[in-house]
Amino acid sequence: MKPAAFDYIVPRTVREAVDALGDAGRKAQVLAGGQSLILEMHLQRIRPELVVDINRIAELDHMSIDDNTLRVGALVRHSVFESAQAVPGPLGTLLSRAVVNIAHPPIRSRGTMAGSFAWAHPASEWCAIGVALDAGVELQGPDGVRQVAAGDYFHGPYRTARHPQELITSVCLPLLGEDTGVGFIEHRRTHFCFAQVAVAATLTVRDGLISEARIGLVNSADKPVRAHAAEQALIGAEARFPRAGYRLPEDHPFARAGRIAADEDAAPVAEPYADVEYKRQAIAVLVGRTLCEAAADQQSRVAALKGDHR
Repeated sequence: MKPAAFDYIVPRTVREAVDALGDAGRKAQVLAGGQSLILEMHLQRIRPELVVDINRIAELDHMSIDDNTLRVGALVRHSVFESAQAVPGPLGTLLSRAVVNIAHPPIRSRGTMAGSFAWAHPASEWCAIGVALDAGVELQGPDGVRQVAAGDYFHGPYRTARHPQELITSVCLPLLGEDTGVGFIEHRRTHFCFAQVAVAATLTVRDGLISEARIGLVNSADKPVRAHAAEQALIGAEARFPRAGYRLPEDHPFARAGRIAADEDAAPVAEPYADVEYKRQAIAVLVGRTLCEAAADQQSRVAALKGDHR
């Protein structure tokens, strides 16, 4: 199939893009990477009257750090984060571990983090990380600029707090402390499938006990989930790495957190090859394994800070 007819505009500034989106009576779509939009247009599941191509807005193709916050412009491509050195500290490691799960290299060379937030697919890795880390989504519209917390931004599949006349200009993520451990594990049927389940986790440990935990669940509800109940269950628990690697005894804090995440935080939706019971089991297992990965990362970071490079 071919897309239905549409008008096309290439603004050079954010103001021009916002003005185009605010054009009364027009059903507009924003084109950045277009890796999801173009397919939907070809299948005519989306029939915009106007496509606003923002790829010539130079100010959006920029990433910066200010006041301990990473600001990712709307045109920064997925592939930028394949190097852990692109962003300092544990946040860079977390983003690099997650990004390799996004489709394949040609997609990552065009798609954008902001585009993932705009599309709001439940299986998006970036969206779950954003919710887990209390990211902010910066929107610019006819009435000016506003920032929406990621936890309030996602309303459901493909539904967000963004108004049709607004443009996502950046996603803002907090940097993580140097002694924070991170983990990301994804489960899917094949390399090119969407995640059936994925988990992002961070752990901060003080005197051997977990002082802060953040857990984001991918494709575990109709929108990205922060596993608050599982996080709370970890506070004050001993951050002990199991002797048998990822094979956790049932009474291990990470195993308990996994069960809580699956039973209390998640609201999985059945899909082909993964019914609700299967997804709950996968969530429980992956949360435990991802916490193990974060704990191991935390231990290695603390050892490096102390000068122990063994």
